[in-house]
Amino acid sequence: MRAPLLLLLSFVSLEAADRKVSFSREIRPILSENCIACHGPDDKGRKGELRLDDEQDAKRDRDGERVIVPGDPEKSLLIARILSKDPDEVMPPPKQHKTIPAAQVELLRTWIRQGAPWGRHWAYEPVVRPSVPKNGEANPVDALLAERQKQEGLKWSDEAPKNVLIRRVALDVTGLPPTPEEVTRLAKASHAEVVAHFLAKPAYGEHWARQWLDLARYADSAGYPSDPGRIIWAYRDWVIKALNQNKPFDQFAVEQLAGDLLPNPTEDQIIATAFHRNTMTQNEGGTSDEEFRNAAVIDRVNTTYAVFMGTTMACAQCHTHKYDPITITEYFQSYAFLNQSADSDKKDEAPLHEIYPPGAKAQRELWMKESAAAEAALKKTDPAWLAGFDEWLAKKPNLADKPLKAALEAPKEKRTKAQNTLLRQHYVRNVSPATKAQRALADGLKQKIAQSAPVTVPVMQDLPKDKRRKTFVQLRGNWQALGEEVGEGVPVSFGRWDANYPTNRLGLARWIVSRDNPLTARVTMNRLWESVFGVGIVRSSEEFGSQGDLPLHPELLDWLAAEFVESGWDTKRMLTLLLNTRAYRQASASVAQLNEKDPDNRFVARGPRFRPSGEMLRDQTLAVSGLLSAKMFGPPVRPMRPNMGLSIAFGGSGDWQTSVGEDRHRRSVYTDTRRSTPYPSFATFDAPNRETCVIRRDRSNTPLQAFVTLNDPVFIEASQALARRLMKEAPTDEARLRLAYALCLAREPDVAELTTLQTLLARSLQEYRADAKLAEQMATQPLGPADKGTDLPALAAWTAVSSVIMNLDEFLMRR
Repeated sequence: MRAPLLLLLSFVSLEAADRKVSFSREIRPILSENCIACHGPDDKGRKGELRLDDEQDAKRDRDGERVIVPGDPEKSLLIARILSKDPDEVMPPPKQHKTIPAAQVELLRTWIRQGAPWGRHWAYEPVVRPSVPKNGEANPVDALLAERQKQEGLKWSDEAPKNVLIRRVALDVTGLPPTPEEVTRLAKASHAEVVAHFLAKPAYGEHWARQWLDLARYADSAGYPSDPGRIIWAYRDWVIKALNQNKPFDQFAVEQLAGDLLPNPTEDQIIATAFHRNTMTQNEGGTSDEEFRNAAVIDRVNTTYAVFMGTTMACAQCHTHKYDPITITEYFQSYAFLNQSADSDKKDEAPLHEIYPPGAKAQRELWMKESAAAEAALKKTDPAWLAGFDEWLAKKPNLADKPLKAALEAPKEKRTKAQNTLLRQHYVRNVSPATKAQRALADGLKQKIAQSAPVTVPVMQDLPKDKRRKTFVQLRGNWQALGEEVGEGVPVSFGRWDANYPTNRLGLARWIVSRDNPLTARVTMNRLWESVFGVGIVRSSEEFGSQGDLPLHPELLDWLAAEFVESGWDTKRMLTLLLNTRAYRQASASVAQLNEKDPDNRFVARGPRFRPSGEMLRDQTLAVSGLLSAKMFGPPVRPMRPNMGLSIAFGGSGDWQTSVGEDRHRRSVYTDTRRSTPYPSFATFDAPNRETCVIRRDRSNTPLQAFVTLNDPVFIEASQALARRLMKEAPTDEARLRLAYALCLAREPDVAELTTLQTLLARSLQEYRADAKLAEQMATQPLGPADKGTDLPALAAWTAVSSVIMNLDEFLMRR
């Protein structure tokens, strides 16, 4: 059951009749959960010729009776049928195994008694900035939260220690822990200065890009069983750069949906459209390109509405939506916007855009001109260049080229003029000592041209007008069973379509980020809140429709949405606002009373605390060990992972060759993302395979995750590297333990911790001194040989201690 009954029940009291009942937030969820599936917009699935999503139909006269009689619940069939004891009359029918609780029935009575005022689903109502309570809180977010906490009998927790806040901000903003130097330097800075410091780091874009790439279903492979590689990393780099530039979110959205249709689009705006080229491509023999092109367009429709508007559009693909006001015709009107793309499920991924580094394209064109001139020079007749030609012919050189071989083997007197010319040209171009310098020039230019080949990225591009496709309603979602022809359009319930918008993807993008669209700002701010506080104001951040959860604090969500738009869609400004709240600065420790009243911390009466993603855990482990590479951008890399010897479809190997050098230790956002074989440790920590858009990752807690952090080669290597760092940078055991805590936890160890770890160190050292082979393995595999003269048993012992510290709850949790 998706509607939050506890929230609904909280509204019901003895004074309910004196309080105005909200249709959109209190009544509609009851109807949606229990009634709309049979009495909603889907005309084919509708029962009793009754619509409870439509005010006029719900209140109309039916032969002297009415389902809803405003002002009189006792004469309303709605109440009578809910309370009926007759199994043939009671609603919902017994076969649905649903019963509307008494408190909700009383809420329905009160609403009808108040005149049964109607309204739309809360998320489809216009965003209106609410007033901020004057309760002494300087930050409007805190003021709104404090008012709600007061209603729930809650209050703020104490502020977290400064070192905890520095680490919290660093992890939330950059995905990396602060260095000990940063903790020391920022200890006396204001909290606002701490936030600004980390927001200015390039690592900000890398961290937040990972979350967007889930939404964009970004992958370095095409998907489906064969899952061949795909070169699309320029889009990933565009996302990182756009976030670091703090590109306004409305522009960020428009460029991804329709950057190619902007006036005089820049190269970056064209690359941005790869957002919708992340759809899968079916390259297997015997498949229908049109079938899978259609599947890609369907995915683009569903992803567009899910990412930007929190709407499960797919429910209307086969029939009119059973819960939300979206018809199947409106679905395919939205499909029509995306049906004109030039890609058509081809193996070559066309259309592609070529990318050159700055200045490289002009240099390549110059080399090509020089190469053509060098080759032309070698074809000129110069008797000196033929010196030694006859002797070369007499040696009967071994030639692989068939025409050359035939010319050489033909008797001299029977060779044609063309064959003689071919042999002379080959000698001059490849053999003659006299042309060695000229050949070197030509070959060098060819090599430069080959090395300067452009990188390509699949992009969106619409067909020319004379090749436009027609769009039809697909009956029951069958791409071959076509109904009426439709043109471009949007669901009328989601906001006004401006007649000035072009009827193409650019118009769709403009409509999505318009002020008249009630969803985009709400959905985006809810997602930002979820990233910072662990759970959204609307828990179902993937679903803002009737089957989603109600906002726990609707006034706060609308205030944030209004502020976001008024700020110019400034994401960093809104993130700064949230990170500077009193709510964010609270200690995350909880107490029994708070756990009972608010186990998920929805009212934010303590600081946020939750487990980070697998990518983030790997990155912070590499960071504290000193292994993490700061290199940004470029082709995907392949860090260490266990090879399982598994094969994917058609005999392809699921294993890979680990990258060399610093590429092995780059940030997780650059890891090669294969849909058929996701990076194992990321998958263990709930990372999706990126076949489709994922709005909200699950956050599980399983023993497999502990096995990863204890035994995965990446984490073992990091423990070994941290051990070497500690032995190198600190002179004594106690100093090394203090350094380890500063690196990993941004604090000093207490006496009990020091004592426990020193005991572990001593026992480990004793064990490794007794087994030299075991010590060598623990200290060097997989990181590699230690420096000559290193005490390997000591290094192995410190590796064990490092692993323990990096498996502490405090290290693995974002507190």
